[in-house]
Amino acid sequence: MRKHFISIFGFGFALLLVLSVGATSRLAFSQTTGTVKGICRDIEGKPIVGATVEWVGTESGHTYTLKTDGKGAYFSLGVVPGKYNVKLSKDGKEIYHINGIPVGLEDTDQDIDLKKEQGAQAQAAGKTPEQIAAEAAQREQANKAVLTVKALNEKLTESNAAVDAGDFDKSIAILTEANAMDNTHDLIWYRLGDSYRLSASKQADAAEKEKRYEMALTDYGKAIEIKKTDTKDPDVNKKLAAYYNNEAEVYNKTHKTDDAVKSYEAAEQLDPGGAAGYNYNIGIVYMNAGRADESNAALDKAITADPNKALAYYYKGINLIGKATLKGDKMVAPEGTAEAFQKYIELEPNGPLAQTAKDMLSSIGSTVETGFGKKKAPVKK
Repeated sequence: MRKHFISIFGFGFALLLVLSVGATSRLAFSQTTGTVKGICRDIEGKPIVGATVEWVGTESGHTYTLKTDGKGAYFSLGVVPGKYNVKLSKDGKEIYHINGIPVGLEDTDQDIDLKKEQGAQAQAAGKTPEQIAAEAAQREQANKAVLTVKALNEKLTESNAAVDAGDFDKSIAILTEANAMDNTHDLIWYRLGDSYRLSASKQADAAEKEKRYEMALTDYGKAIEIKKTDTKDPDVNKKLAAYYNNEAEVYNKTHKTDDAVKSYEAAEQLDPGGAAGYNYNIGIVYMNAGRADESNAALDKAITADPNKALAYYYKGINLIGKATLKGDKMVAPEGTAEAFQKYIELEPNGPLAQTAKDMLSSIGSTVETGFGKKKAPVKK
């Protein structure tokens, strides 16, 4: 007879397959029929509850569909003698079958023990008991990992819903539970950092706000540490850049200027395509710290990367006009101030800062120019 074993590991090692008595053929029970019975056990030796055992006659054409009970047992009277192919299924998926089982007028016992079948196949392949045990342990570990990832994804979905609803504390609680299950996933730490960062600004108590920002930095740091070791993700650099970007935002919020700049620079190195955004952010960080020259150096890099980045021109103008001097009753701004504001107006003529830019030009006695070099009337002072 030929035996065929189909892996059940996609179902999990704790599969329970069920059987009850039943048959597709109604036969008169007499001495012309036999009985089939057996017990089904999974890869761990546990009863398979709620599974289907199908006996298909290769000679008689009769089919008997049986169900396992709470002990993994199945049983049927009135089976027409002959040879049968036996198939074990769970949730509509076949996990084992054996062909050519003879049925006579006596009882036919056909147990299905997946653990023994697996061991027999491994031994037939020349594997030692130790190798068999090691492989089983690896499969069990892999199965648990799959179940854990599924649970973590569910936690992430719950967390996203909480964040969308503005309930950051709920998100923090959910993601903390996720890390208790498995703390080796960078995405969980990253999202936890985001939840702490977003919740910090909502805190009225200064100490609590500072605490949450510190927690965010810790979580971003763990996400970065884990992601750096990821050799399989093709988007590892872009994801790391996002982690550094959000870390930099927290450093900026907590007035750690140099740390913020380092994180933005790390993001730019990993994601050169985002150079305009990262350098713009560096420019704003330096500007907030009152370091105008360093701010404009970064804003110039942003403009080089993206000549249409309007806000970079605007804040460059703000930095320059801050260095304006008075000559009599006239304000004299450094070279390039008017050009910066004019470029912003050209790119965003109806932008939220367009009027302010015009007022700045007016304060230094300059005119508003279009992109074609045509001058409008001087802005009223």
